[in-house]
Amino acid sequence: MQADDVRALRQSAVPTAAVGVLCAAVAAIAAGGKGVLGAVLALAMVTLFFLISTVVVGRAARVSPQSMMITALATYLVKILILAVVTAQFRDTTLFNPRAFGITAIACVLCWSGTQVRSWMKAKTFYVEPGKL
Repeated sequence: MQADDVRALRQSAVPTAAVGVLCAAVAAIAAGGKGVLGAVLALAMVTLFFLISTVVVGRAARVSPQSMMITALATYLVKILILAVVTAQFRDTTLFNPRAFGITAIACVLCWSGTQVRSWMKAKTFYVEPGKL
């Protein structure tokens, strides 16, 4: 993993964790312990999904741009399928508050995605290889 990738991960993980903690605090007030558990599970799932994608796509990028794109699309498809299965399995659960889970997951995904866009916009990454035209 390159230094830019690690920096981008850190710049996304820290604000996302803060959003997750804020959501857990709101869920504690609104739904009690089950709300906190739902928020924490959502934060963990979103963070794990994005970390796995970044690591896998980063390794594929070393091979070629084509394999990186295929890997990115494949990991996206797998994550969507896993999310669909998880939400279907826990639709009527009483273990945690599903509303707190869903709202926290959406907030964390938006935060992570926004900070990723911000960090890559600020990065000075060549999009054309110097010397090759």
